[in-house]
Amino acid sequence: MSHLSRSPTDGYPTETSNLQAATESTLIDHIPDTDDTSAATLQKNAHIQFLIRNLVQGFPSKYTSQDASQPWLMFWTVQGFSVLGVALDPTNKQKIIDTVMAWQHPDGGFGGGPGQAAHLLPTYASVCTLAIVGRPGPGGGWDQINREKMYKYFMSLKQPDGSFLVTHHAEVDVRGIYCLIAVAYLLDLLTPELVEGTPSFIASCQTYEGGFSSASQPYYSLSLNPTTPAPTPTQPSVLDSPRPPLGEAHGGYTFCSLASWVMLQPLTPSSEPKPEINYKRLLRWLSNMQGSEVEIGGFKGRTNKLVDGCYSWWVGGSFGLLEAVGVGGHGDPQGLHDDGPASAQDTENWDDVDDSLFNRKALQEYILYAGQHPAGGLRDKPPKTPDAYHTLYCLAGLSSAQHRVLPSPTRRNVLLDAWESTRGMFVTLPRSRDPLDSLRKSVFADALSWSEEEGTSKFVGGNGNRLNGTHPLFNLTMTHTEAIMGHFYKQKVPTRKKAKAGST
Repeated sequence: MSHLSRSPTDGYPTETSNLQAATESTLIDHIPDTDDTSAATLQKNAHIQFLIRNLVQGFPSKYTSQDASQPWLMFWTVQGFSVLGVALDPTNKQKIIDTVMAWQHPDGGFGGGPGQAAHLLPTYASVCTLAIVGRPGPGGGWDQINREKMYKYFMSLKQPDGSFLVTHHAEVDVRGIYCLIAVAYLLDLLTPELVEGTPSFIASCQTYEGGFSSASQPYYSLSLNPTTPAPTPTQPSVLDSPRPPLGEAHGGYTFCSLASWVMLQPLTPSSEPKPEINYKRLLRWLSNMQGSEVEIGGFKGRTNKLVDGCYSWWVGGSFGLLEAVGVGGHGDPQGLHDDGPASAQDTENWDDVDDSLFNRKALQEYILYAGQHPAGGLRDKPPKTPDAYHTLYCLAGLSSAQHRVLPSPTRRNVLLDAWESTRGMFVTLPRSRDPLDSLRKSVFADALSWSEEEGTSKFVGGNGNRLNGTHPLFNLTMTHTEAIMGHFYKQKVPTRKKAKAGST
């Protein structure tokens, strides 16, 4: 593979450029010869055994430092099984439910372990784990979630500029905002009060590059705001500008910001000026994060950094979110995507021209060639060892590259037509006068309208490598998303049409 072009250098070696060159040399060794088809095989059994060892035997001692991340370790494991199409038996499901419920804090939310303080990130991981293994009824986990206290906990973290602390006495971070909004979606907790000002805050985190940073710096007026309603009439108002982002554009922050932005669309009244983000700049940045041919098309998380398997999801999974807001794809209403005619080389080994916003084939090759560890599990890149985090996000990224999942207007109309008005948790008025019913209806339909476009699934290495599709907003299978949302919104989810072979 010596013919592959290496990254250009300026003749002044640095630690960064030397590491880039060494990484490219290692990756080149993992690009198979054209006659070798075995390298393109997803070693499902080896990865399943890796997950089973973690679940049954426990994690190796090196995970001791992640004691406050127990919910994440559990979520990465059980969602890994889901993406691979492995169903857990009832006994193990119950053990997991009981373990997760031990993390629930008595004042709302979930902590990183038994007796630990509640935190937005483990709250998301815990709820998503319960979406996979839980069920209604006694001991099933779903009905044991204290939603009223969770909502109060969420509100206690809210800041005047629309952001949220990740936990009490801690920092603001868009990853926490994403976790909060995703949980609010799944558990029917979303209200205008909860996310007032949040879209503007998210927009303020976009950097000059186009991606998003972790937070932004709020500025307040020098004088008190006389229009601020009681009980805070003396609180200064937040200024729209300047709002410098805190940090550089990053793949994880960008996914969380963009997914939150998509989920917040039903909450922005059409009568009010909407905050805006620069889609063109965001698309350019995301596209530039995909590595070159010598990097086997993997994704990096920041400018001038190394490719890393986990960004297969954080960056690769962001393109479907962009298409959901009208950027690229069929019709391209934003007018941002025009690659011109595809060459014969571009369409080799593909059934038709793929108009995705990123190279789905190349991303699959990176995960298959470089992401798999010979002993099972997936990794950042060779020669690193596998771990639970990279195993899930490599699999989720591979799934997103295989399945093109987008909001379906047809499916959304079916969900809207089937909606039955029910009393939400926050309303005491009769259902006919429930001011939140239309919002809950819209949120429910938006979340469950995501569907795979027929005929767009692509599997490098053949259908044997097929993974289950994963919801672009939640990183759950559609089946698990429908089940938990149907329960908490008190709706019967209409049956989907039977998908064609190879679809989700």
